[in-house]
Amino acid sequence: MTAISASLVKQLREQSGAGMMDCKKALQETGGDIDAAVDWLRTKGLAKAAKKAGRVAAEGLVGIAQQPRGDGALAVVVEVNSETDFVARNDQFQNLVSEITDVALTVNGDFEKLADAPYPNVGKSVSEHVTEMVATIGENMSLRRSKAVSVGKGVVAGYVHNQIVDGLGKIGVVVALESEGDKDKLSAFGKQLAMHIAATNPLAVSPEELDAETVERERTVLAEQARESGKPENVIEKMIEGRLRKYFEEVVLLSQTFVIDGETKIDKAIKQAEGDVGGPIKIVGFCRFALGEGIEKEEDDFAAEVAAAAST
Repeated sequence: MTAISASLVKQLREQSGAGMMDCKKALQETGGDIDAAVDWLRTKGLAKAAKKAGRVAAEGLVGIAQQPRGDGALAVVVEVNSETDFVARNDQFQNLVSEITDVALTVNGDFEKLADAPYPNVGKSVSEHVTEMVATIGENMSLRRSKAVSVGKGVVAGYVHNQIVDGLGKIGVVVALESEGDKDKLSAFGKQLAMHIAATNPLAVSPEELDAETVERERTVLAEQARESGKPENVIEKMIEGRLRKYFEEVVLLSQTFVIDGETKIDKAIKQAEGDVGGPIKIVGFCRFALGEGIEKEEDDFAAEVAAAAST
């Protein structure tokens, strides 16, 4: 099979407006010939989807799914976008997201593998089927991202905020807890932690897991703010450290105040839960996807949204 460079895929994507995986497939099928690849996309019925690809897709659904694995578990979170909330409430779209989320379990949440994985009972890959559904449903859709968390011994708990149907909603959270304690009690505590994560959006479990560049950038900003006070350098250093601790309390899970009771720090809440569960508890990892976060969405009024839906 002809090796296809990323720059060639990018060129075809810009020229055709088709999705990345579709462009890669087209180039592989045509030996890297751009013009032939454009024709291939057209003959496969992807031209209609390409026309819609420029429209902003910031609605849709986040899905979660879990699977026991030995004494532990694996869970995945997937985001699939649509242009309007009308489509997100469509049974066809909901089934699409549910089935993609189930496929994500088979590839351990790996996004590229998920895009290339066979979609059940259609003879196409997941990315190809999503593109096909753009033409069927009538508006732009995209498989945006996926991620997995797992634990070797313990549980993975999940929570979906603004749940529309089981496992699908606007915010999806999974959190992996390592423990040899009572699994039912551990799962109940994990559900509370997942709800907390949905509400507070921490960046990491502990300060050590925070991205070093993010911490340094925050330190630089805090230092500039402190120096504007005109105080001596030794005082400024204490101010910086104090403000950095406050920053950690906002973005580090273990340092946050548990939203369930509004008083206890998460690290203390874990210690309390250990007594109930009957063993030590360690947060192995978590994932939180909020629908459309980071997507620049055009501001449409409700009437315009209705009109857009009616015209498709």
